[in-house]
Amino acid sequence: MRMSRTAGLLLSTAVCGALALGTAGPAFSAVGAPSTAAAVDVPPIPGAEALGQQTKVLGDAAGVLKPVTDLLTAALAAPGGKLPAADADSLGKAVTDAIAKAGEAAPKAPTRGAEAVDLKAKALADLQVKVTALLEVAKKGDPKALAVAVQATITASVNVLVSIVLGGGLPAADLPGLPKLPTLPGVPPVPALPGVPETPKLPAVPGTPELPAAPALPAAPSVPGLGG
Repeated sequence: MRMSRTAGLLLSTAVCGALALGTAGPAFSAVGAPSTAAAVDVPPIPGAEALGQQTKVLGDAAGVLKPVTDLLTAALAAPGGKLPAADADSLGKAVTDAIAKAGEAAPKAPTRGAEAVDLKAKALADLQVKVTALLEVAKKGDPKALAVAVQATITASVNVLVSIVLGGGLPAADLPGLPKLPTLPGVPPVPALPGVPETPKLPAVPGTPELPAAPALPAAPSVPGLGG
């Protein structure tokens, strides 16, 4: 089938136009694309360092309590209070590693009193003793002895938590109804965070002036002969 000369010219023109637009399209897009906005200075968070330290203290407490609660839950759920030796060893190792990590996390700077650091160290050491005793009982399967060991471990965990809360530089609880917690000697009070400056108020916008009243239009003259 032969193509007419007119059809050939039209087809050739369409192909050339498509190629031209296809090449120029990305260029047009690049020219029309909005430029990246200049970096805006972000103000620092007031008291970020102190807040970060308090957050770390909470993380240290959670890091110790989580493996302990895993061990207690497994021991209480075990038939007859007897854990398989492999499970007991695995759960006990997780607690030992967490206690060691919490002991190393104590800050070396003199931000906390020596007594607070000593109490935390004593609480961690006592928790390790109670956990070791719990593991020995759990491997034997003595329900009565297990109940005593679980209670002792819970109490030791509370000691660790309180020593961290009171000596870790955390703010005092402020929920109405809660008793005021004592403070440990040598622990400085939590510094107040600097206030955030208020946003300056915008000046009042002047009201729009009233427009002058439009003058009354003159009465139309009467046309002779149209009177009633």
